[in-house]
Parts: sequence; structure tokens; C-alpha cells
Amino acid sequence: MRKFFDRIDELGGVNCEKKSAMWLERIAFVFLILMILSAPHSIAATQTAWLLGSAAWLVRLFIKPRPKLSRTPLDIALWAFFSWTVITSVFSYAPGISFDKLRGALIFLVFYFVINNLRNVRAAKFLAFALVFSCMASVVWSPIERIYGRGVEIYGVGANSLFSKAVHFDHDTYLKAKGKNLPENSAENELKPLVDGDTIVEANGKKIRTPDDLVDEIEKSNTTYLESFNPPDYFTRIVKRENLLDGASSLEKLGINNWKHSRNWRYGGFYGHIITYAEVLQMIASLILGLFIAGFGRRGDEESPGETNSARPFFQSLLWFFSSFSFLFFCLLAMIFALLTTYTRSAQIGFLVSAIGMILVYGSRKMLLISAIIILPLTIAGAFLLQQNRNPGFEKKDESVIYRQTVYSEGFNLWTQDTRKFLLGVGMDSTKRFAKEWHLFDNGRLPAGHFHSTPLQLLVERGLPALILWFWILGIYAQILLRNIKLQIPDSDSAVSNSKSKIQNSKSGSWQAQGILLGCFGGLIGFFVSSAVNYSLGDGEVAMVFFILMGIGVSVVFQNSKSDAL
Repeated sequence: MRKFFDRIDELGGVNCEKKSAMWLERIAFVFLILMILSAPHSIAATQTAWLLGSAAWLVRLFIKPRPKLSRTPLDIALWAFFSWTVITSVFSYAPGISFDKLRGALIFLVFYFVINNLRNVRAAKFLAFALVFSCMASVVWSPIERIYGRGVEIYGVGANSLFSKAVHFDHDTYLKAKGKNLPENSAENELKPLVDGDTIVEANGKKIRTPDDLVDEIEKSNTTYLESFNPPDYFTRIVKRENLLDGASSLEKLGINNWKHSRNWRYGGFYGHIITYAEVLQMIASLILGLFIAGFGRRGDEESPGETNSARPFFQSLLWFFSSFSFLFFCLLAMIFALLTTYTRSAQIGFLVSAIGMILVYGSRKMLLISAIIILPLTIAGAFLLQQNRNPGFEKKDESVIYRQTVYSEGFNLWTQDTRKFLLGVGMDSTKRFAKEWHLFDNGRLPAGHFHSTPLQLLVERGLPALILWFWILGIYAQILLRNIKLQIPDSDSAVSNSKSKIQNSKSGSWQAQGILLGCFGGLIGFFVSSAVNYSLGDGEVAMVFFILMGIGVSVVFQNSKSDAL
């Protein structure tokens, strides 16, 4: 046990004379690790680790010698953004609801927890790779689960089947209840039959694998809530025990002719929420790609003393690179596969733009060629999968596009109604109370939710200054990363002409540190792109990972500079 604590102290830079201070720093760092490991899987576990670690860190601040707080160029912008959020909550149309939402707005404090408990670049590297390896648990499960199959995909649904008498139930309500403690009787009576090709994965919150499992669950209660999907949609239906048919087999009781396990669905990782998982996945995939690109730029370090970059044949360099970074290559391909199986256009486009951005910032013509060889087939595969499973486009039958077009127009009109709304917004989540009065969501004909765009959501809820402050935060963060990435990019032209210059400048650190900075920059690009059509900042899991990466990236810069000025 002593060796374990010694290693934790060495990695975390824990070096205090007072035992109480040492233990508090140690506890904070351990919970920081747990937060990173939980982030790709569970928001509850991630927030618990964050809060416990933050509590230990805050107590540590009161014990002398007090640690010096890390100051960054982001401080003013972050706190100004939060302060404006508080002001808009005061002037909200529903202050009680908006003040309750301030807890979610405080998620930016994750950045400060990370940056103040990372005391060296080695710890930042460790946490970056820990985030990648932890994410691989859900990523690897994606192809395994598809081989194994899910649920009961039904065929030959009869006219008298209980599935033909199924009733609609709000899927979001079902998910919030986790399938538990749902009412026996529902006020909803809209008939929504299950049809051939629908797949039932849960009955009253219990996983279903066979028709026998399904019948057993239906027979336990008068009302059964079925979570089902038919790509790309997930939905919930209610069936009644009294509608089971007489028969010797489960198929006869259910009124179907055949069934099989489904192998085609939108993957949501361990979150169970598809868009959330896709957005988190594309940011972590960008981190791996950043490491990948930085590793390729490092290839000169492996050359013999008299050999220049140009002396090694291009494909020989490529072979060396993939053999040396085979595990990273495997992780990248696996994450791209998992991202493709989410069938989430915004996250996939976000990752594609992220990859192009990283290559343009760091790469060379050779890097562009390699990336084209890798990315082009994957882009074609992604487009094919989307076409087969979502039939994307702007035609009327694309319900996702119709929904966004409707709420975008409504949100913009609400924001520009008067000067108060234009400057202060209507307050966070006040639309939940006033949606009917403001004629939102097509006068209630569409499911109530949010405006599916971070910029528009900020405008509507917190006014124009909030959006300006948010762009200020993103701009400062991008500037920090870009400035330090450019300091560390090897100059290939000078490397060819002068063998002494083929090693990167003294501030470059290791290729892992360079890759982290590049990957964080890519994650920022992907987050910005996907948030244009999703309220990413309001998604706790996505925002948590974004601020974690921000903390790791800025910490690498901070530790490399060895000063408060970034």
C-alpha cells in the first residue's frame, strides 16, 4: 500500500510536509482520476467524483502553506459568462426554474478542479490516456454487442396481436424514470401499433432477449411499458396483459409469426443516450487523432544521426508509423466505427471538420495524403450507413430536420420579440412554463424540449451578451492552444536543410504533450461544429468532457511554460 501511495504522490506531484495537506492533495488527485475514468460512461459517477475531489481540494486551500491557485487567461471570460447567467436568472420569466438550473451552469468549475490538481505534464499525459482507455470499454462493446444482438425483433404481427393494440407513451418520460415506478394506468390513449421490424429491448425496465422473457414480464402486471426501436428512432409503447392471446407458445400469445435478435440500432454507449454519447466520443476521438498526428511528426526522432526526414521513403515512414502506433491506430479505428454506428450526423461532421482542422494546423502534404487515404473511405462508409439507416436530407420525411427548422424559427422570433428578451433572454428553462403561452413547438404539436442549438439557446435564454461571452471563452481557449501548438510544430523545411534542427524546439516537450494540445484543439472544433445543431453546453456529460479536456490542455501549456502567463 505504501508503494501505491508513493506512486500516486509521484504522479500527482504531491509533496507536502503536513500529513493533513498531503492526504487532502492525494484524495483530490485520486478523485480526479476517478472522474476521468467515469466521464465516458456515467454522469452520476463523474459528478460524484468531481464533488468529492473538489471538497478535498477546497479544504486543502485553508491549510498552510496554502497552494497557489492557477490563473489563466480564461478566468475573466468564464466568470463573466457565469455572472451574466446569474443576472439573466434574476430577470427570468420563471426565476425559480432558472435559479435551479444554475447548478448545471457551474459545471465550468470542472476546469478549475482539473487545472489546480494537475501539477506536472506527466500527470496530464496520464489522465489524457486514461480518458482514452476508459472510453475504449464502451467502444469495444459496440461490435461485440452487434455480433451478440439485442432484444426481440418482431415479424408477422397479426391483427389481433397485443402489439397492434399498443398505445403511445412519451419516451423521454420513460428514460427519466429508467423504466421504474411508472404508473399502472396512462392518460394517453393514442394508438401506436408496433409493426414488423420493430425491436423490443426492455419491458418495464428489464432487458428482453427472447419472446419468453417478454411474455413473462407482460404477465406480471396489468400494464407493461416497452422500450423499442426501429432505426433510427427509439420509442416507448404501452401494452396490456389482457390483450395477450391464448396459445401454447410465446409467439402465439404475442400474436407474431417470427422473431430474431436485432443487429441494427443507433449505439448510445453506456450512457444510453445516442447524441450525448456521439458528441463525447467525437471529442475523445479527436484527442486520439491529435496524438496520432503528433506521433507522425515525431518520426524524425527515430532516424539515424546522418539521416534526414526526406531520406526515408514515404511508405517506409508510413509503415514505421503504423507499427509503432498500432494500439493508437486500433483505438482510433474502433472509435470511428462506434461513432459511425451512432448514426449521428452532427457528431460525425464535427469529427470530420476537427480532423481537417488538426491536419491543416499541424500537418504537411504527406500528412494530408495519409489522412485522405484514411478519412475518405470512412466518410463514404459513414454516408452510406446514414443513408441506409436515417435517409438523411432536407425532405419532408426527415423529422429531425423538420423539428429543428420549426424550433429555430420559433426561437429566433421569441428572442427578437422585444428589447428585454434580446438583451436578457427569457431565462433558463422558462420555456417549460411558458411554452403554451409563447406558442412554441408548433403550438404543442411537437414534443417539448429545447432549441437544438447552443448559440440559439443562449440567445433565447440569456440574451445576446451571453453568446458574445461564450464565443469569447472559445476564442481565448483556441488562441491558447493554437499559439502553443505552433511553438511545437517541427519545421520540416529547416529539418531537411539542417540536420541539427530536425528535433523540435526546446519548448516542445514530448510528442504526447503536443498530441494532447492538438487533440484538445480538435475537440474544440468538433464541439463547436456539433453544438450548432445541438444544445451541447446544456448536456451535462458533453459539457463535463469538454471542460475536462480544456483543463488538461491548458494544464499542459501551463506546466510547459512554468509561469502564470500562458
